[in-house]
Amino acid sequence: MSSSTWTPAGLSSDARPLAGTCWRLVEAQHRVSTLKLVDSVDEQETLEDLIQTTKPSLPPDCQHLHYLLATPFRYGAPYPGGSRFRRAGLTEGVFYAAEAPQMAVAEMAFYRLLFYAESPDTAWPANPAEYTAFAADYATRKAVDLTTGKYLKDRAAWMHLTDYASCQAFADVARAAKVAVIRYRSVRDPRQGLNLALLAGRAFAKPRPARLQTWHIRLSDAGAHAVCESPRSRITYDRQAFAADPRIAKLRWDRG
Repeated sequence: MSSSTWTPAGLSSDARPLAGTCWRLVEAQHRVSTLKLVDSVDEQETLEDLIQTTKPSLPPDCQHLHYLLATPFRYGAPYPGGSRFRRAGLTEGVFYAAEAPQMAVAEMAFYRLLFYAESPDTAWPANPAEYTAFAADYATRKAVDLTTGKYLKDRAAWMHLTDYASCQAFADVARAAKVAVIRYRSVRDPRQGLNLALLAGRAFAKPRPARLQTWHIRLSDAGAHAVCESPRSRITYDRQAFAADPRIAKLRWDRG
């Protein structure tokens, strides 16, 4: 079955309630970049609020959200390259997340390695990078799960490593059907854990992150090594972990 056969009416009929907690990683710089400009955390919060007023506008259903939840939905600038469920250009935002922090770490590790695959003359970073993993509660009456039922017939399209055309076309139909969440299997996580694409701010059950974790990811010629001290967790992605992707397969690991 081709993704082009889906219709808004069909997806609306298939959609089911879905609720839970999802996880996303961001660079920890978001917490410290403005702190050096102020004398207290209260002043930092005021400065952050002022900065938010200078950024592109948010859709109405995102204006009450914490910036970590709202940022992917900002309008006003073209989306540069497109992603699995979002076309390039001036398109509506998608909040990509995972059902567990470990899957979110795998996604981040992959994309950090992809940067170096596309920058063969760039040396590996001298120090681990710090990231904040944050949890967000979501709940919707209209979600579609691509990992079950008749959607499994298009599994190859949903899980293509580099071609997102079918997923983007499906997301267009999902938006027309007022579907708020797409559940799908990760192609980056070596264990193929479950990811979520939140298509609208109304999918969030609470306006602020639920809890936070701090992760450090070190990249080297051996791969990517991720560490979280609390709760204690360690994950290693060796040279073969993401090698199914042709871009990572060509990565020059030895950089002197």
